[in-house]
Amino acid sequence: PGSEKPPAFQRFHTLAQDVPPGLTLPYKFKVLAEMFRSVDTISGMLFNRAETITFAKVKQGVQDMMRKQFEERHVGQIKAVYPTSYRLRQEKNIPTFGNGVKKSEYQLTLEPVLGEEEKVNGRPHLSASRLLERRKEFNRNLVNIVKQHHKVFLAALSPPMVVPEEKLTRWHPRFNVDEVPDITPAELPRPPQEDRLTTAPEVLSSARGEDGTRLGRSVSELWNVAWRAAEAGAGEPVVSKAASPASTSSALKGVSQALLERIRAKEAQKLQALMTRDPRQEERLAMLGRLPAMARILRNVFVAEKKQALTMEVACARMADSYDTQMSPGEMEKHLRLFAELLPDWVGIHAIRTDTYIKLDKGMDLSLVTERLTKAAKEAEAL
Repeated sequence: PGSEKPPAFQRFHTLAQDVPPGLTLPYKFKVLAEMFRSVDTISGMLFNRAETITFAKVKQGVQDMMRKQFEERHVGQIKAVYPTSYRLRQEKNIPTFGNGVKKSEYQLTLEPVLGEEEKVNGRPHLSASRLLERRKEFNRNLVNIVKQHHKVFLAALSPPMVVPEEKLTRWHPRFNVDEVPDITPAELPRPPQEDRLTTAPEVLSSARGEDGTRLGRSVSELWNVAWRAAEAGAGEPVVSKAASPASTSSALKGVSQALLERIRAKEAQKLQALMTRDPRQEERLAMLGRLPAMARILRNVFVAEKKQALTMEVACARMADSYDTQMSPGEMEKHLRLFAELLPDWVGIHAIRTDTYIKLDKGMDLSLVTERLTKAAKEAEAL
């Protein structure tokens, strides 16, 4: 099961997002973050009622909330991501109330780690604000884990790239975030075992029953299966995800090495600017890309209305009806104000009393307007 290929909706999860990519998390990390939120919610209720939080109680609650299987390895992953979130122990003599576990058996218990100041009536209390802080801390830790894999990916590029983590706003375009390896679970406390077997002869003597030859045959069969699997694996070629230098050099045969280095350095510079670009600048670039197509629609609106000026409300409504992508009047107003900022000689916005009017110069050549808008978009993208 560990070698099975995950389904496509998990492997290409980030490609299906309708928001700017930014520092998105892999699908499995988002599921783990939701599990942590569910664990914290259930643990908070039990902890504030002074009940012992056992894994059995948490498991049932998380599975009811998420409709997903929740195992001890997920607790280990939570502990690995956020080590100071819970204090884990193996305890016995805990009332079980008929859940199939004997009172004398050891159970894994969880205790939220809280500060001295988080007390109500002299007893620690897990408040809603603290739950929110813990959830944010868990998500920050997940992002930091992905950043470390991203850093290794950048160092393996040619030429290598170094991007300060505090300036990183999105992943490298070729970094497949959904292929980040799963989190290795932290070791959980185990119940003490008094008669633990420590040597191989003890294990064999305890496992050997009345028929000692049966065990010997089983062991030899296991060795034969393992040996055949190792021989089969040795003959298979190892597939590397990175392109081999030989194939790259043969494809670029005859191209100057200095030119290749300049092109790669320029590409790395553009990608670094993309990864450290401010989200507000990204939004502005998206708006600039829409303006050339909107310019023709805006002129047609004024020609159809046969007026020199329109109220901002009417202009936004007409534009929203004509544009091919659904957009709210507020978003459309941002684009019209950007027109006035870039082309004040073509679009003017005037506030008169309680209304805001937009005025358009219908005599200006539309091809010249489109050319100026396209130039402004290219200049902004080069920054």
